Amino acid sequence: MNICESINSLAGYGLASGLIEEDDVVYTKNRLLELFNLDGFESAEQASFVPADESCKSSLENILKEMLDYAVEKKFIEDSIVYRDLFDTKIMGCLVPRPSEVRRTFWNLYKNSSCRKATDWYYKFSQDTDYIRRYRVCKDLKWKSATEYGDIDITINLSKPEKDPKAIAAARNARQGGYPACLLCRENEGYAGRVNHAARQTHRIIPIQLGGRQFGLQYSPYVYYNEHCIVFSYEHEPMKISPETFRCLFDFIKLFPHYIIGSNADLPIVGGSILSHNHFQGGNYEFPMAKAPVEKTFSVPGFESVSLGIVKWPMSVIRLSGKNSDDVCVLADRILEKWKAYTDEQAFIFAETDGEKHNTITPIARMNGNLFELDLVLRNNITTEEHPLGVFHPHAELHHIKKENIGLIEVMGLAVLPSRLKTELSGLEDAILAGADFSSDETLGKHYEWVQSFLPKYSGITRESVGKILKDEVGIVFAKVLEDAGVYKRTSEGKKAFEKFIKSL
Repeated sequence: MNICESINSLAGYGLASGLIEEDDVVYTKNRLLELFNLDGFESAEQASFVPADESCKSSLENILKEMLDYAVEKKFIEDSIVYRDLFDTKIMGCLVPRPSEVRRTFWNLYKNSSCRKATDWYYKFSQDTDYIRRYRVCKDLKWKSATEYGDIDITINLSKPEKDPKAIAAARNARQGGYPACLLCRENEGYAGRVNHAARQTHRIIPIQLGGRQFGLQYSPYVYYNEHCIVFSYEHEPMKISPETFRCLFDFIKLFPHYIIGSNADLPIVGGSILSHNHFQGGNYEFPMAKAPVEKTFSVPGFESVSLGIVKWPMSVIRLSGKNSDDVCVLADRILEKWKAYTDEQAFIFAETDGEKHNTITPIARMNGNLFELDLVLRNNITTEEHPLGVFHPHAELHHIKKENIGLIEVMGLAVLPSRLKTELSGLEDAILAGADFSSDETLGKHYEWVQSFLPKYSGITRESVGKILKDEVGIVFAKVLEDAGVYKRTSEGKKAFEKFIKSL
C-alpha cells in the first residue's frame, strides 16, 4: 500500500467510524496530503476513491503503520515509539471534530436520550479517534483471583509503551516547558505534544459542573477497566480531600448514576501518581470492594438516616449509605475531620510527627439501588527506618510483585501490575517445570523465596496448570499488599482499634 492508498484508507476509516461525513472527505484527504508534504494523488482514480466498508474499522493499526513507515522513510520522524506516537496522533487529528461539535453531540444525547447513551457515544468516540488505542489495550493481561475477601482483579498493563533509550535521552535534554502545566490540564486539548509530553490532538473534553466549579470529563487513554474516566479541575491546583470533595463526587454520581467515582488520597505514598492537579477517577465498572459486604454496623447519634459499617476488606473501609446525599456528606465530613487529627499510639497511628501530617482518606462514591453510597478508606503515610517507603505501604517482601503506591484503583481491588511481570511469570513457568534453581538469576531471583513458599501446596504441576497456579498466587500476594496498606489490621486487636475510632465519632 503506498501513501496515497493509505490516505484513502484512513478517510474510509473516518467515514465507517462516523468521525467524518461524506461532505468532509475531500477536505480530510487534502489535510492528510498537506501533512505528508504531497501536492496531490498519483491518479484521478486515487483522488476520487474512498473505501468506506466496515473492514476499514478493524485495520486502523495497519493503516497507521503504513503511514508511519512512510514518515520514517522520508525522514519526517525518527523510528521510535515516542516519535511514532506523536506523529500518528497528528495524523488522526485530521479526522477529529472540533471540541464544540463533540460537546454539542454529547449533550444532545444526554438531554434527548440518556446519560448512558451520551457516555456510550463518548467512549466509542474516544476509541475511534485512537485516543484510546484499542489494539494496545487488548494486549493487557487480565484475570481474577480468589481470596478470602472475594475475587480480586489483576491486570498487567501493556498498553502504555515504554520509551526507548534514544527517546529517554531526548526527553532529558528537551525544554522543560510549563505549558500545559501537567498531563491533566485542560490546555492539553488539541496540543501537539513533544518528546516529554504526550500528543493530544485527538483529545476532547466534556465540561461539567461539580460543587459549583468547572471540571472536565475525559477517558483515560490506558483504560485499566471499562469506561475508565478522569474528572479533573479546570484549575491547576493540588489534590485535596475536603468536605467539598464528597459533594463533588455525589454531584458527578447525580449526573452519571451508572458510573462510580473516587479520589486518590492527597498525601505522598498513599496518593496517586499526580498530586499536583486535583482530579477524580471513575467509570462503568463494579470493583471487588463494592461487592464486599459490611461485616459490622454502627449508629452515630444525630445521623439516624445514614447507615455506617465496616467493610470486610483488607484495607480499613467505612461504608456510609443513605437516601439523602447531603446527610451522607455531613457524616463523611465528621469522619474526615476526626481522622485527620486522630492518634492511637497502640495501633501505631499518628496524625502528625515533626510537623508532618499523616492521616487522610481515599473516598469512593456510587449508587447502590436508590441509596447514595460512600466508601471512606482510612490512609496514613508515616514512614520508619524499617519501612522507609511507608508503614502502610507494600512491605519489602512483596516488592517483587508490587512496589508502587497503592492508589485509588488498587484500593478498590484492581491490581495494576508492572509490565515486567509478563516476561517474569513466563520465565517462572519454565523454571518451575524444569525444577531449576533460579535463586541467582538476575531477573527471576527476586521471586525465588515466594515460589518456594507456595510450591509445597501443589503436586503434579503441569504445563497446563502452572500458569493458573502463578496467577492465583499473584492474587494472594496482592491481597497481602492491600493488608499492608490497611491502617487497622485484620486481627482481633486491629478490629478493636478500628471500632474504637468509630465509637469516637
